[in-house]
Amino acid sequence: MYGKLSFNADNGSKLNLSGFNFTDQVRYRSLQDLNWNTFGAGANFVLIPNANNFLFEGVFSYSDYKISLEEASRPSRSSRINGFNMNLNFKYFLGENDFQWGVEAIGFSTDFTFFNAVDRKIVQNENNTELALYAKYRLLLGNLVLEPSFRLHYYASLGNASPEPRIGAKYNVTERFRLKGAAGLYSQNLIAGVSDRDVVNLFYGFISAPDNAPTTFKDKEFATKLQRARHYILGFESDLTKHIKWNVEAYYFDFNQLTNINRNKLYDDNQQNADKPDIQKKDLILEQGISQGVDMTLKYEYKRFYVWAVYSLMKVTREDELITYSPVWDRRHNVNLLASFEFGQDLNWSVSARWNFGSGFPFTQTQGFYENVSLGNNLNENYTQTNGILGTSYGDLNQGRLPTYHRLDVNIKRVQPVGDNATLEFTAGVTNAYNRDNIFYFDRIKFERINQLPILPSVGVNFLF
Repeated sequence: MYGKLSFNADNGSKLNLSGFNFTDQVRYRSLQDLNWNTFGAGANFVLIPNANNFLFEGVFSYSDYKISLEEASRPSRSSRINGFNMNLNFKYFLGENDFQWGVEAIGFSTDFTFFNAVDRKIVQNENNTELALYAKYRLLLGNLVLEPSFRLHYYASLGNASPEPRIGAKYNVTERFRLKGAAGLYSQNLIAGVSDRDVVNLFYGFISAPDNAPTTFKDKEFATKLQRARHYILGFESDLTKHIKWNVEAYYFDFNQLTNINRNKLYDDNQQNADKPDIQKKDLILEQGISQGVDMTLKYEYKRFYVWAVYSLMKVTREDELITYSPVWDRRHNVNLLASFEFGQDLNWSVSARWNFGSGFPFTQTQGFYENVSLGNNLNENYTQTNGILGTSYGDLNQGRLPTYHRLDVNIKRVQPVGDNATLEFTAGVTNAYNRDNIFYFDRIKFERINQLPILPSVGVNFLF
């Protein structure tokens, strides 16, 4: 369910109110129950004073997201995050230049329950408050456009302030060729909680920067517990012809401080295990990583025909105290092709098609299975007469690759005016038009694969008024 109300003034000022509630559930024999629910409400407004070069924007929203996963072969996992954010933004126009500044307040809580590969329980329940100030100046100097900015983000719950300078620039070499670049420092409090032992990752939980994470990485001391990164982007835009535009961007993201779930935890973090290294007892560990790649976009637009083609080449690596590996979102190749065509006497018909290709995500392969016998504290128990549970022996972390993904979707739409202020939209389409078997879930214990949607026709009607 989703709803929105918009109120617009003659001078451009406006107010939008919206709310939503989405509930989803997946059930299979191997995948016992995967469900998530999210709801929220928000408002945003723009005030434009008459005869003034000043613009005032505001945003307020609240949302709640819950996800849980129950599997036949593993303990249940759950995650919840809810909170609010409030932004007040100001913009002042100075001829062709403009100056923006604003303030942001964020409050949220996280509730996370997880089990690593050796079934050690990891739990977090945190409340967080953040405040931020920012300023950005857009300066036009002939053929050069500069956008220096500065953000000061204060993480009140951690007692850490993060100053973050950033800059963007574009240089118009000719009317049809432009160079551009950007760089900046970034920080983040949220951590995505995923399992490196899932063949396909369906569960994405959220953790905030914790108190029980290590403070050193390979004998290097970190001053804060935030995640930090340095971003560098360089590219160009080119109008090859009047109807064809080409955009290329290369990026290099240096994640010099990351936090992740500790896949190597073996012991509880208590006084009894004080002599154990952090990597064997902490719920979370510190990591570093690099994300680098190139994005290329080609657009063709002529009269009623539009084509959009995107290719992305990416490589992501991470390292912890022990190994260097590819994380679960390291997709090397990604292609998107979109084409649309409008026709009819009043151009009220349109047909479109989208094809997406993605190379396989990394996953950890299975070496074999064994009987896991736990003797507990009873040293006199006869292990030869004790029944254990099925244990899994994993291969090296994320050395395998899932099958490639590709899918074709086609749609046709008819727009029909109804009176002066209303419109009917009739749509029909086919998802996965050539019935490609794309993997959705894999149970490594039963060696059972479940695929995504098969060929799926659909029809719909929208009424706009």
